[in-house]
Amino acid sequence: MSLPYKYQTLPIEKVFRDPVHNYIHVNHQVILDLINSKEVQRLRRIKQLGTSSFTFHGAEHSRFSHSLGVYEITRRICNIFQQNYSNEKLGEEGWDDSERLVTLCAALLHDVGHGPYSHTFERIFHTDHEEITVAIITSPETEVYQILNSVEAGFPEKVASVITKTYPNSQVVQMISSQIDADRMDYLLRDAYFTGTKYGTFDLTRILRMIRPCKSGIVFAINGMHAVEDYIVSRYQMYVQVYFHRSSRGMEVVLEHLLNRAHELFPQEMTMLQNTAQLLIPFFKESFSLQDYLRLDDGVLNTAFNLWSETNDLILSDLSQRFLNRKPLKSCRFVPEVQDNLIAQMQQITEKAGFNSSYYTAINSSYDLPYDFYQPKLEKHRTQIELQQNDGTLVELSQVSPLVAALAGQEQGDHRFYFPKEMIEERLQNNFDLFGETYRLFASHIHNGELI
Repeated sequence: MSLPYKYQTLPIEKVFRDPVHNYIHVNHQVILDLINSKEVQRLRRIKQLGTSSFTFHGAEHSRFSHSLGVYEITRRICNIFQQNYSNEKLGEEGWDDSERLVTLCAALLHDVGHGPYSHTFERIFHTDHEEITVAIITSPETEVYQILNSVEAGFPEKVASVITKTYPNSQVVQMISSQIDADRMDYLLRDAYFTGTKYGTFDLTRILRMIRPCKSGIVFAINGMHAVEDYIVSRYQMYVQVYFHRSSRGMEVVLEHLLNRAHELFPQEMTMLQNTAQLLIPFFKESFSLQDYLRLDDGVLNTAFNLWSETNDLILSDLSQRFLNRKPLKSCRFVPEVQDNLIAQMQQITEKAGFNSSYYTAINSSYDLPYDFYQPKLEKHRTQIELQQNDGTLVELSQVSPLVAALAGQEQGDHRFYFPKEMIEERLQNNFDLFGETYRLFASHIHNGELI
């Protein structure tokens, strides 16, 4: 008599070679089936870092590889918990290993709802990758649902509740989503590796040795504080130096304007867009199904951009060429309110130079909190990082770490104004008066010939 599906293990462990974790180990038939599902395989065709690959040319890794990485870190944590901190040893403070499968499935599937160039696409077409992740997990029309439902009735809903943070076991939820979780740990290490930077590296082995389950969720041993500090600083540096890089954001602005232009053209250019971007039509109509969404990936958008680069609409054609050929908009930092008049003047100059300021200028603000306190009154608060002292009591990280205290609650990032590079390149200007006006306007922002 064969074992129920939920208990089936592979006769021989399956491994995936990984540049970050060396090997990713798969023992459960359910996990292997999910990896092979079409919804998860689709993630191979979506870049993890979107437009960052235009700045860091090695950043070609996919959301698929990240999802496997999150699964692997989660698997290691489950092993550590079961070996050293099981509920047989610690009672209600310990880890119940019957939670392993739902935890591993949630880890693997946490990003399955991401779309092409995810966050930019979401802003234009008003989608939400977390909501779509839940829909993929709970919709009977997906392979993911069929696999999860074969475990037991209601299992897809259990996995989805981990994603929505409503699952009753806080250890499971915080392992996947907290200020130091498997998701963040993998993407910092993976993104650092593929961008060729060192900012995101930290001692994962040490952190995993110091992680502990407790009744309220996940904590870390006090003697692992410096490893956690290292993680916080690495996260801060990756956001400032990689995720918020001005050139990547310049390409993101081009992409956003490009999709906006196509969206706005749809009513009068329906035939052209149907011929060049058939899979995007449901999104232009703002009425799409889950299956419509799952047909999209980076390649679908890039093909559309290629075709639009030769269309008769000069703005759509030009923005497509700028995106495909890596021609980011230029930028400078500015202080809102104090310099709003400067921005208005620059938009007027842009119009004088023949550029539509609606499509060739933008204000981009990127900010992140490296670490935040637990603030339950906020609608979306962050779970604080707690350290377990030698007597078993818990203390919040910033209370014992001056380094983290200095970063806690402090937003990092900037406001940038984006405009065509031609505005400051004299050799590309036919109107030298306009160039001089632009240069003088931004002279205080230019250092060694480069806008800052």
